[in-house]
Amino acid sequence: MNLAIVVPCFNEEEVLGTTIDHLRELLNQLIAEGLVDPESTITFIDDGSKDKTWSMIETVARCDSSMHGIKLSRNRGHQNALIAGLMTVRGDAIISVDADLQDDLSAIRDMVLKYREGAEIVYGIRVDRRTDARFKRMSAEGYYRVLRLLGVDIVFNHADYRLMGYHAIEALKQYGEANVFLRGIIPQLGFKTENVYYRRAERFAGESKYPLKKMLALAWDGLTSFSSLPLRWITLLGFTVSMFSFAIGSWALIARIFFDGSVPGWASTVIPMYFLGGIQLLSLGIIGEYIAKIYTETKRRPRYIIEKMI
Repeated sequence: MNLAIVVPCFNEEEVLGTTIDHLRELLNQLIAEGLVDPESTITFIDDGSKDKTWSMIETVARCDSSMHGIKLSRNRGHQNALIAGLMTVRGDAIISVDADLQDDLSAIRDMVLKYREGAEIVYGIRVDRRTDARFKRMSAEGYYRVLRLLGVDIVFNHADYRLMGYHAIEALKQYGEANVFLRGIIPQLGFKTENVYYRRAERFAGESKYPLKKMLALAWDGLTSFSSLPLRWITLLGFTVSMFSFAIGSWALIARIFFDGSVPGWASTVIPMYFLGGIQLLSLGIIGEYIAKIYTETKRRPRYIIEKMI
């Protein structure tokens, strides 16, 4: 099999040299064992880096025919950089892995073996997240559970470390949406799948390219791109608040007519007003998010632009 490994990069100069060495060594081992073709490649996708990432990619590509690089014209985000690699690189199978060395590269060998046994998609799944901070671990695992409750078909504790065969890549090309969330798209493709389990390590060097803000943005994209339940919740919430307001109004009317009393104070007026106002603003915000996604999709702008290829 001709294997292609795709590595999205964004300001990874501190770790990239080590990543290149590890991947080159791994690929040579797979070739020596006869598991992959000697023409197999490793391609680094530079997602608009501001440091020396691209110059390092250029240097190694000139010296090693198995190493290649794709430079995007500007930063488009991890998911679009990954899509650029998957759509551009050719091979019987493509493995995507991040450049930070947190994902155990030895799992690539197991993915290749699963593919040779007939699997079209092989997921790399984390079995140990002790290297993550407690908040990140709890929030990430809770997010996977919430998506499942919302009916999203997602693989628990799987990020973007996976192998995809030629047929799966061709099927992925039919998905042209601008709001990309590969963790939700890939399970929809079908095909035979297998899992490979590994322990997640600490980042080798540099800083995480997924701070809390980006993690929350990715999580929200995944939620709104694959589930319409938040819109249904708005309807249910509106019905519940309406019934509650009707009950309060009936109680006030009955108290005024039959008991010659009234509700004293401003709280009975102001609190419901602020409560209903908050619900309305929240509902409009959620609806607006879905409308914004429709607006983005209808423009059909390119998800990425390739500036240079090596």
